[in-house]
Amino acid sequence: MKKEGVIFAEKRMELFITIFAALFSVMNPFGTVPVFVSLTQENSSLERNRIALWASINVFIILLISFSAGKYILLFFGVTLNSLKIAGGLIIATSGFALLTGEFRKHKGMKVEKVKEDIKTRSEISLTPLAMPMIAGPGTMSLLISYNQEYSELDKVFIILAAISVATICIYLILKSSFYIVRLLGASGINSLSRIIGFIVITIGVEFIISAIANIFHIG
Repeated sequence: MKKEGVIFAEKRMELFITIFAALFSVMNPFGTVPVFVSLTQENSSLERNRIALWASINVFIILLISFSAGKYILLFFGVTLNSLKIAGGLIIATSGFALLTGEFRKHKGMKVEKVKEDIKTRSEISLTPLAMPMIAGPGTMSLLISYNQEYSELDKVFIILAAISVATICIYLILKSSFYIVRLLGASGINSLSRIIGFIVITIGVEFIISAIANIFHIG
């Protein structure tokens, strides 16, 4: 009985780590660090911390809505889970390629100069462009919608919510430490890290596509 409990706990921990790693990789907060530094270099330390906090809160809300309303979104548009997995896998894999080639900002539709001009007319950047589309983009949303369909058991739902919460806390800590990270790693270090994450993101996207194709043709 004790052994079964240990196995059960290990499986739940494995699920948590898998979902957290997938979310963290697809959101890639390290890729947002240079953008955050560029947009907040004229702000005080207190203001940066506030922006980082609200960006993280906005990300959490976006992730929560994506996960909780996932099945309703699919029903409304008449989209099957396999179709979503293939489309989401393509988006995620494309994001990974953008990280590998150093075109992450361009892939997200981000031009820092244009954003700087835009924020002259508004003071809030925590929702756009930081939370969305830089961190919580279409790939992240499709990932959570598919999780919503795959994991309906209550204990697994709580694990996913825990993974979302921990990922959000990590985003806050990374954004808050952006200036320190830039000084420590430099531009080349951040690019190297993003490329490593990009490779992981590509494999997640490919896995999504393979899983959908296997379900369609009843393979495995």
